[in-house]
Amino acid sequence: MLSAGLHHSGGLNSLHRSVSDRSSLKSATVPSTVRIASKGRTPSHIRATAQKSGQRGPVAPSALATMPAINETVASIAYSDEWRQLEEHLGEVDKLHLRDLLSDEARCNELFFEHNGITCDFSRQRVTPKTVKLLRNLAGAANLKTKISQMFAGEHLNVTEDRAVLHPALRAPRDEKIYDGKKNVVPEVWEVLDKIKGFSNKVRSGEWLGVTGKPLTDVVAIGIGGSFLGPLFVHTALRTNHEAAFEAEGRQLRFLANVDPVDVARALNGLKPETTLVVVVSKTFTTAETMLNARTVRTWLTAELGAEATAKHMVAVSTNLKLVKAFGIDPENAFGFWDWVGGRYSVTSAVGMVPLSLQYGFEVMETFLQGAWDVDTHFRDAPFEENIPVQLGLASIWNVSFLGYAARAILPYTQALSKLAPHIQQVSMESNGKGVAIDGSRLPFESGEVDFGEPGTNGQHSFYQLIHQGRVIPCEFIGILKSQQSVYLKGEVVSNHDELMCNFFAQADALATGKTAVELRAENVPDHLIPHKTFTGNRPSLSILLPELNAYTTGQILAMYEHRVAVQGFIWGINSFDQWGVELGKVLAAKVRTAVNTCRTKNKSLTPADGFNHSTTKLLNKYLQGKAQLLYPEPRDVFPCELIEGEVCRPPTSYL
Repeated sequence: MLSAGLHHSGGLNSLHRSVSDRSSLKSATVPSTVRIASKGRTPSHIRATAQKSGQRGPVAPSALATMPAINETVASIAYSDEWRQLEEHLGEVDKLHLRDLLSDEARCNELFFEHNGITCDFSRQRVTPKTVKLLRNLAGAANLKTKISQMFAGEHLNVTEDRAVLHPALRAPRDEKIYDGKKNVVPEVWEVLDKIKGFSNKVRSGEWLGVTGKPLTDVVAIGIGGSFLGPLFVHTALRTNHEAAFEAEGRQLRFLANVDPVDVARALNGLKPETTLVVVVSKTFTTAETMLNARTVRTWLTAELGAEATAKHMVAVSTNLKLVKAFGIDPENAFGFWDWVGGRYSVTSAVGMVPLSLQYGFEVMETFLQGAWDVDTHFRDAPFEENIPVQLGLASIWNVSFLGYAARAILPYTQALSKLAPHIQQVSMESNGKGVAIDGSRLPFESGEVDFGEPGTNGQHSFYQLIHQGRVIPCEFIGILKSQQSVYLKGEVVSNHDELMCNFFAQADALATGKTAVELRAENVPDHLIPHKTFTGNRPSLSILLPELNAYTTGQILAMYEHRVAVQGFIWGINSFDQWGVELGKVLAAKVRTAVNTCRTKNKSLTPADGFNHSTTKLLNKYLQGKAQLLYPEPRDVFPCELIEGEVCRPPTSYL
């Protein structure tokens, strides 16, 4: 049998250069996979990988022998007729330049999508109407519509953890019915939301006071990963929105994620324990970094306010009420969420709603939920011809799996969305950075994309050189019609926001059309500079416009990106809702933690007998020797004096 399930390490740019003989493929499909019956063929992915490594022609039998076998009955979507048709279509697209495609008014109109204030322009993608049709055919072959329906119906699409994928239920209206099994989960969601509303109103009104009788005006949210990136994105988006800023007057919200004590020092800098409320976010209340930070901040509180401060100054977002109580937090002050909420999809749960409601008020945050639900229902109900998240996902499938572009730049032309790219990094890369299909077979292509970004125009002075004249990186420009902060100076040609948006429009066109040697010569550019000033263009991007950035539209853009990630995963046939790749490092860190404690306590260095490889042993000893004065002979608290003054406090750099 020909092995077809290889994992290649080369780039994808060559994948479309040869097309396999797929005459034996059958058209019957199962979700996200294709049934096949033939054995003796060489898929183009294998041949392309061989060519990438220097081979010519068919793959040698010796090379095939090293490739892992795949299930003869069920294969990846990459072996479908619909995938093959897209591969064949690449030859047509390669002959076209965006400079010419943008002159086709009918095509541009067809690639213009609108929904409830959101405008998405896909005309600068390297696609034709035929490409779009073929991509939708691929979505049909992958049973995308069925998968979307199954997600909203509560089917356990996260098969490795046997869980439903129901983050849309977190923002569903009270009268909506969404089931996990036979249970409608919406009433439980609103039970938690009502509890958040009551608690946040008490704190904000001054009814809930600290142990010294003062109002709690400063909130520190402790969490990591999805418990940090999502809430930080929303907080940053709303800080300069007029309505949200009015509700937040006199209040502070800070986040503590990194276990690095520097992050602790910065999060607590300038705060007073007597006016600080701490929200500890950990579903199991066992997350190593979060719980160490929680114990650290608890010590900061109790050192000045006494042990009773924990119950009045700390609350939890967790389902482990036993450990919450053991920590000293009243279980009545714990806000729960559910196994069907993945961490990176949890910002609309208590994970985000507790700290953000404390800062902006529940009413503002309820509007945020409504914006997310608006796109949830659009994604669920709209036909693919009108469905923005589906079109976004298909564009990424095309760019990653066919054009071979392995990265994506998220470029919001508003400073308020400066934390969107870091959040989407996790949502996308943790979801779709997989090497195996949902059935465990090795993927015959690379899934996921490397996401990064920076607000315009900052990014223009950072990495735009590369995206204009170096590697081709599809870009996503996000613009706002109405700025949160309007500034116009007398005598200026345009307002500050108009200046920003002029760059928004110009950059997309520059990437698409480029600048030719002919144009440069017409401008009398010296011949020796022409190669350096030539822009090839034909670099894909898409543009998203929002009417303004407020709580509602922030919810919309969150859900839009969440669902486009699901579309990609559904078509690639992977599980976008687990994250086993983050586990191994945690296990190894526990081993290192034990070794460091032993070395500190016994004032010794590591030896080969401790079980680490030579490199790690050498590096760890270098680290241990650099802080030889920091020993663990007996339990005691050591803090920088800026945080807690006492007999054992030290200046921040005194460990050496």
